[in-house]
Amino acid sequence: MISNSQPPLQYIKGVGPKRAEALSNIGIRSMNDLFSYFPRGYLDRSQIVRIADLSKYVEKEEAVTIFAEVYRQEARRVRRSNKLMFLLTVKDDSGFLACIWFEGFYWLKEAFEVGELLALSSVPALDKLGRPQFIHPQFDRLKSVEEDEPDWGKLFNTGGIIPKYRSSAELEKVGLDSRGFRRIIRNALDHRSSVIEEIVSSDIVQRHSLCDERSAIRSIHFPADFQELGKAQRRLKFDELFFLQLMLALRKRGAQQHLRGMTYHVESVLARNLVDSLPFQLTAAQKRVLQEITGDLKSPYPMNRLLQGDVGSGKTIVALCTALIAVENGLQVAFMAPTEILAEQHFHTLQSFLNNTPVNIRLLLGGQKKILRTDILEDIRNGAANIVIGTHALIEEQVEFAKLGLVMVDEQHRFGVLQRGLLRGKGLNTDVLVMTATPIPRTLAMTLYGDLEVSLIDELPANRRIIRTAIRSESQKDKVYQFVKEEINRGRQAYIVFPLIEESDKIDLKSAVKEFESLQKNIFPGTNLGLLHGRLKPEIKEDVMQKFKRGEIQILVSTTVIEVGIDIPNATVMIIENAERFGLSQLHQLRGRVGRGADQSYCILIANYGWFDAHKKGLEAAEVREEKEHARTRLETMVQTSDGFKIAEVDLKLRGPGEFFGTKQSGLPALRIANLIDDAELLLLARKEAFDLIQNDPHLRHESHACIRKHFEEEFKDILELGKIG
Repeated sequence: MISNSQPPLQYIKGVGPKRAEALSNIGIRSMNDLFSYFPRGYLDRSQIVRIADLSKYVEKEEAVTIFAEVYRQEARRVRRSNKLMFLLTVKDDSGFLACIWFEGFYWLKEAFEVGELLALSSVPALDKLGRPQFIHPQFDRLKSVEEDEPDWGKLFNTGGIIPKYRSSAELEKVGLDSRGFRRIIRNALDHRSSVIEEIVSSDIVQRHSLCDERSAIRSIHFPADFQELGKAQRRLKFDELFFLQLMLALRKRGAQQHLRGMTYHVESVLARNLVDSLPFQLTAAQKRVLQEITGDLKSPYPMNRLLQGDVGSGKTIVALCTALIAVENGLQVAFMAPTEILAEQHFHTLQSFLNNTPVNIRLLLGGQKKILRTDILEDIRNGAANIVIGTHALIEEQVEFAKLGLVMVDEQHRFGVLQRGLLRGKGLNTDVLVMTATPIPRTLAMTLYGDLEVSLIDELPANRRIIRTAIRSESQKDKVYQFVKEEINRGRQAYIVFPLIEESDKIDLKSAVKEFESLQKNIFPGTNLGLLHGRLKPEIKEDVMQKFKRGEIQILVSTTVIEVGIDIPNATVMIIENAERFGLSQLHQLRGRVGRGADQSYCILIANYGWFDAHKKGLEAAEVREEKEHARTRLETMVQTSDGFKIAEVDLKLRGPGEFFGTKQSGLPALRIANLIDDAELLLLARKEAFDLIQNDPHLRHESHACIRKHFEEEFKDILELGKIG
């Protein structure tokens, strides 16, 4: 995007050393970074309303924007609560308007200066005297008191579009609020735009009717109209998605260049005996996926496959059959899980399936006693350990495999690229099977796993019933507990899950430890309760789980350590306390712990939306409202559907792709402007161009691709290194 001959950022007009340092702290260290600091939104001057006309918009209940000058600010007491509220009076050439904030007084009282010009947006409401007012408006600074007096006629009739930029308290201290960013970016564009270079070849630009790079950068920051803005956004989104897919195309090609050196005999006696011994039939989806995997194993190239299946779809059996094929071919299998409790669960599950089979399974964890650990490491080194299950301990330097042939990674998104690469590197051209119970929307899967083949178990076992899900409030908990007692009296078991294991000064949530004692003593005095959390010693966790499995514990009080992997068919009730605090995929995983037997199961979400008001005082009211609405959406989605993919789509919309699936760990660049749901069509175009390009010119040596190669090498050098092991 930018040529190498660019001056240090501090020499751009309006920046200077202090601002350059503040920008560097948020990752803006070059002209490229500055031009890529895209606006978070826009103010349309053609839609600005005068204060005198606000009454017309009260009944419409539509958010409107005014441009106004700060006239007066003061503190007042709220009569009922006696809390301080902040009152800001602003004016334009048509009148005065009161803006009221009931929260954040001590920050707001320092936030404004009399005479500065603001853009304020809100849904207008009427006060007791029938006058329009703004409650908790969003605002952007337009001009400071040091600048010229506002020309109201000019402001209201220019028809321009004003970019809004994200800022922070630290940035505002050096004058880099939204207005400050507008000024330095405009200066940079006016005097340094010649350094912007084309990064995509002309044939691709023409094929998709894209605007040129320089025009796109200028128009994303200062568009003449929304049509021009749309063209700029399309071009810059394409750029992001194209280079993302180019990375994946190179990774995939790199993986395909290596020969395994052997092909598997996939007719496995061990796997056949396992399947025949099961008390149930494999689903058609499980059989199809096994055929896809064995097809990989028969080829001379290493397998690189993602196994995706919803909670309870039967991924473990598929993975175990794959492992047995590898063992029967004289190879070792490494199975990496994200937590010790899940690794232990896999270990015991596989042991139960392979009870009478001559397969040596070892469990390697971080805190094992030295004698046991030495014995396990020796078994791994001499090849006696056929299947090794563990956590990050598997990638430690002293772990040496005799003949590692298959790496299986559970809940893949919890591991970074480096961790996966280190484990794979303990063998030679090993096969890799990564698994996830978190359903991934297609566009996100194409982005995160575009270099993997994808297998999908899209069918649940025939005996599975839909888990009935309901939302209940704190005031309804007595009825919920009564229902749990009725299920216990029928011989069933239940989970009660809490977000934390101990009280916190910052977030005063009920802790599992404290509540366990209260539940045992006051609510379920004649019932056997067990407590499970991440800080318990492994042997205590195992003892609790075995007692719960045997039915000796009727109610398991737990934190989210039971989110994945624990399978108790007799458990029919899942109570999730403070459910508003959990993420959507977490809620879906927790619900999947019940409904694993033939009996009807239930998931009850205890919601306390008032938690946000009590614990989010540092945020603006609008942000608190948004968090609260997101929480409601999450819980209502759980009630409306049990389809993991629909849940994942909602989760992705609420959280964005970076948060949703840990893209920071994936070894892929973050997306600044593209959206993997909204821009799915553009993603497909970019993907086709990238994969076609690597197929036809894998080293980007063609003259017309020089600009692509240059940008790729300059911007993605570090990620390319990760890509080699990803």
